[in-house]
Amino acid sequence: MKFYKIGTFAKMIGKSTQTLRRWDELGILKPHHITESGVRYYSEDQYYNFIGNKNQNERITVGYCRVSSSKQKDDLERQINNMKTYLISQGKPFKIITDIGSGINYNNKGLQLLLNEVMENKIEKIVILYKDRLIRFGFDLIKLICDKFNTKIEIIDNEEKTQQQELVEDLIQIITVFSCKLHGKRSNKTKRIIEELVANEVVDKSSTKTNS
Repeated sequence: MKFYKIGTFAKMIGKSTQTLRRWDELGILKPHHITESGVRYYSEDQYYNFIGNKNQNERITVGYCRVSSSKQKDDLERQINNMKTYLISQGKPFKIITDIGSGINYNNKGLQLLLNEVMENKIEKIVILYKDRLIRFGFDLIKLICDKFNTKIEIIDNEEKTQQQELVEDLIQIITVFSCKLHGKRSNKTKRIIEELVANEVVDKSSTKTNS
């Protein structure tokens, strides 16, 4: 069982340390134990009792799958099928949340639903096939939110990419999003830039394999 100091526990339940000390004095919520030096510790069970979820096992696993556009629906279906196969093998309750939208869009409905359920303490673990399926930028921020609510993030394929691969993918994602706001010749220029970035990435990969 995990134990938390008063400051950490106060943040977890959205109260101040002064409130917890007052509750201790009034007998409303007493610490699990107090050390000889006077440090108050609260237990994980106390946390779940407080938020109305006494059994942590009631929380479920969520598989999150995302593609950037409706043209990739076949890829989305493959992601979902692979995710279901993996989660079924875990033998625990789960559900799938999907998105069709850019990896730099924090307003994707599926992502919003996912984060809301994390903050409602409904999710024990989030499973994604690749790190960038969750979000292109700001992964550490989302992980920080999940950590606060004791939600784990599991990445099935955690293969490290080179800095060049990540940079090219990020540039393609950014340009693709902004190209939607462009029209006419400017839009065509944007498409050519994307094609050149993709082509250069393919060439670089081929030369790397040849040299190795």
